[in-house]
Amino acid sequence: MVSRFVFGLGLLSATALVHPAFAADVRTLQIFVSKNKQSLAVYDGTEVVATSKVSTGKDGHTTPSGIFSVLEKQKYHESNLYSAAPMPFMQRLTWSGIALHESNSVPRYPASHGCVRMPGAFAKMLYGMTEPGIPVIISDGELVPQPIDHPTLFHPDAPAAMPLLSDVELRPSMPDNPAAPVQVAMNDTAAMPMPMVQPLATREAEPPSEPISMLITRRTLRETVIDIQILLNALGFSAGDPDGLLGPSTVEAIRAFKTLRPAEFAGDKSLVSDTLLKALYAAAGKGEPPNGVIMVRKAFKPVFEAPVTIADPGLALGTHFFTLHAVDETAGTADWLGITLENNLSRETMKRLGISNQESSIVTGKPIAHSLSRITIPDETRRKIDALIAPGSTLTISDTGLGRETGEGTDFITITRG
Repeated sequence: MVSRFVFGLGLLSATALVHPAFAADVRTLQIFVSKNKQSLAVYDGTEVVATSKVSTGKDGHTTPSGIFSVLEKQKYHESNLYSAAPMPFMQRLTWSGIALHESNSVPRYPASHGCVRMPGAFAKMLYGMTEPGIPVIISDGELVPQPIDHPTLFHPDAPAAMPLLSDVELRPSMPDNPAAPVQVAMNDTAAMPMPMVQPLATREAEPPSEPISMLITRRTLRETVIDIQILLNALGFSAGDPDGLLGPSTVEAIRAFKTLRPAEFAGDKSLVSDTLLKALYAAAGKGEPPNGVIMVRKAFKPVFEAPVTIADPGLALGTHFFTLHAVDETAGTADWLGITLENNLSRETMKRLGISNQESSIVTGKPIAHSLSRITIPDETRRKIDALIAPGSTLTISDTGLGRETGEGTDFITITRG
């Protein structure tokens, strides 16, 4: 349930200030932590509604920078890593041990073991303001969310009677329970029968009551192998369940497909390659294979994923984060806010992702618009997401994909500096 709250006035300490404000929807709050200024600011849209001093991680225990969300809240928690140290009003950001919490020592310089320490009165007040899923952005410098209007962003103009998943294939995506795979969508230009399909239209036709989180990133080997498995199965080669794993059935099916086209694969020594993927797409009448993916989660659980296309793939997309502050269903409009985070990729990462130029991610003027304009989302996928968005929904664009902190019981966590 979305709570309404009014929080206090006045000076809590010499460096923790709360401004009078009223927030109608707790889901639209965002928390920003600046490591350079050792400060925290709570935003409702573009308005700062609360600020405080903080103390982040000291040398050797640096607080990671990136995009997080509140995963769990406990009024009293003891550290599992540091001698059961007390962490009152704990708000967890990662399952590996990073959190916001109260401390008696907040010197306004880095002094913690990686967490973000806050003064007692402020920590208690912030705990009462938030709910799980609230975004928390940690960066070196201060970041300020800015309104952004771009055609790539989603808005609620999908016709209510539009049947969902009319021409998409469903595929499992990071299930919480391997015994019960989650169904996910892969857009297609030609319907391909799959006995595993379980329509989700009845459930998803209901008005969205919770925000969703989305990630647009480059496809990895996992997404490529899922495509290969789906295509091989549809073409009559038994590749097993599309799980993204190169098991014996998938390997045998790939080799069988290649055997029928010896000339095409004469110089291809890799089991999985661009040549294989293009040949499968051509055989299935699908055109060029996509090079990007959009993943969707709701309440920390995978909902679906679908392919997208990224123009100029040799150029970095950068790391950008968007939040949906308000939706007007009648007008079909959505008020999005966006920020760009500094994220310098290593040479090894650039080579692995096929990026030759990182400068495009910091284009002078409008890096967010530049990255958004390079992304093409299929109409069916767009209609599906338009029907799901609600205030508080978020979108991350990142070159680096699913990081090690993203997993069961999280939104999409993006680490820009460890």
